[in-house]
Amino acid sequence: MTDEHPPQGAGDKDQDHDSERAMAEAPVTGDPRVDDAVASLSRLRGLPAEEHVAVLEEVHGRLRDILDDLGPGQP
Repeated sequence: MTDEHPPQGAGDKDQDHDSERAMAEAPVTGDPRVDDAVASLSRLRGLPAEEHVAVLEEVHGRLRDILDDLGPGQP
């Protein structure tokens, strides 16, 4: 009989490693405002999960403001 679910906590280290690698490999966009917003996602590390939403909403808001500043037809 095989266990369809890994033991609790078994995948946590892989998941942590994947999220750290994703943050470390964020490409430079050439726009310092965008780079700063993306870099602020590193604050997620070490925060309890219930605080992640506030950080993600803040970053999302900053990125939307940047897009609004660009206006239509701008790269």
